[in-house]
Amino acid sequence: MRKLTIQIFAAIALLINANTGNACTNYLVTKGASVDGSTMITYAADSHYLFGELYFKPAAVYPAGTLMKIYEWDTGKFLGEIPQTLQTYSVVGNMNEYQVAIGETTYGGREELQDSTGLIDYGSLMYIALQRSKSAREAIKVMAELVEKYGYYSSGESFSVADKNEVWIFEMIGKGTDIKVDKKTKKAYNANRGAVWVAIRIPDGYVSGHANHARITTFPLENMKTSISSKNLDKIFEPDVEVVYAHDVISFARQKGYFTGKDEEFSFSDVYAPLDFGAARFCEIRVWSFFKAVNKDMWNYFDYAKGHDLKNRMPLYIKPERKLSVRDMMNFMRDHLEGTELDMSKDPGAGPHGLPYRWRPLTWKYEGKSYFNERATATQQTGFSFVAQMRSWLPDAVGGIFWFSVDDAASTVYFPVYCSVTSVPEAYAEGKGDMLTYCDDCAFWVFNKVSNFAYLRYDLMIQDIKRVQDELENRFISQTAVVDQTALKLLETNKEDAVRFLTDYTVNTGNYVVARWEKLFQFLLMKFMDGNVKQEDGKGGLKYNQYDYCPAPVKNPQYPDWWKKNVIDATGDKLAVPEGAASH
Repeated sequence: MRKLTIQIFAAIALLINANTGNACTNYLVTKGASVDGSTMITYAADSHYLFGELYFKPAAVYPAGTLMKIYEWDTGKFLGEIPQTLQTYSVVGNMNEYQVAIGETTYGGREELQDSTGLIDYGSLMYIALQRSKSAREAIKVMAELVEKYGYYSSGESFSVADKNEVWIFEMIGKGTDIKVDKKTKKAYNANRGAVWVAIRIPDGYVSGHANHARITTFPLENMKTSISSKNLDKIFEPDVEVVYAHDVISFARQKGYFTGKDEEFSFSDVYAPLDFGAARFCEIRVWSFFKAVNKDMWNYFDYAKGHDLKNRMPLYIKPERKLSVRDMMNFMRDHLEGTELDMSKDPGAGPHGLPYRWRPLTWKYEGKSYFNERATATQQTGFSFVAQMRSWLPDAVGGIFWFSVDDAASTVYFPVYCSVTSVPEAYAEGKGDMLTYCDDCAFWVFNKVSNFAYLRYDLMIQDIKRVQDELENRFISQTAVVDQTALKLLETNKEDAVRFLTDYTVNTGNYVVARWEKLFQFLLMKFMDGNVKQEDGKGGLKYNQYDYCPAPVKNPQYPDWWKKNVIDATGDKLAVPEGAASH
């Protein structure tokens, strides 16, 4: 057993504090790595404060001089105003009408580099870019220019930026504050305004991932063919360019004393977000769990992912041994580290019903020693998650499907949202409720009713949940071809009819999912009430006795032997039936 030092736990504490509201997971899949040539990115927005809802911003035209108010996504804090662009594109969730999708994970990095004077936080950066970009490359350019001009308010961030042809990982951190006073205007300003960053295109046929730790290490320096700096940002649209970075990403690190080596030795992650035990065990472990599911060689990095061999660092991207589907990506988001020694459902902390979750805090103390719980991909505090699927062989209106869900990914349902919709399902719409406002027909609260009830007897209830989950998701996936063809036929004569059809399908499907989940909750409540397990009738309901008067005999599953032993060890003979005494 390896001992964890006080210094390591201090690093863990800093990591946890930096990511309390932003512990998220992204997986990235290129065209050549998917079964049908789609590009895909996934995103779980994991936060104890985030209400899961489906954002929608219609396309709009603005008069010259219009200002856009910027509010921090995490807190709602007003940060300031910036000029609005003349034309914005429609955005549903984290995908726009041109099949551009963006996700993120916060890695924090060096705390002193956060800029309190910046106007653009990471959330605003994503959603503004989606409203202004027709490709992943344009989105990266927009994001880089926004932070350069208006300052970057958040801490270190990794973004997944994808369109129907390409998938990029884009990592950024601010430059801190160096307040100066302009001699002419006498106004104070931040001389370090902006951010340092690196963006890398994932090679076709490969997959990548990031989960709250910066993953870009070394990268090819500017050669004006495959790699450019921000001084030549306009060349980002040249197809051979696969690396773009802030021109001062290395010189700024030298200036701050973070780096003294040769330029070609510079590693973004090692300099701006040094790797430690917590970064590996709580963050990289989630990327590793995805990687090992698609390439058996990744077991060679298990010790690294556990935080014990930090020099054997995982690659930024890998080639999967098989092509991946939308359903695969949904299932990867449901991972609890099953199949490894770290599976939390297999230790006593899971309780007698195999719960694969542990309530926060992530670290805890006992008799002066520090301990921790595992951090898997699927987690109880997810606000929403998605699988964004972009299909280049179809018109944009039909090609982009934003598979969306709320709450815990393991017990939720992903339903299809076409990127051209003009409205979203009422049950998922913004403003229906919030974290302190309950509503009976909000998707977030309906799904939380089911998941939180299931946490009480997880081993049994999750089987019923997955049965309905599979039924719905398999149906939606199988219907995709028919929906596509119908929309394409309508598109031949009238785009508005096609968009109306896709909107109706999305809205009706989303609302149906929530209604079906409410029925599931009612079924689970009746079946598992009071610790009993009622029999099913084989028709989707529960079985009455032979007189149709009361339930058929209920089952009372035994507690596992290890649990019984723990109770006996703790209570001695207190609960023992005396020998020879009658018992019922």
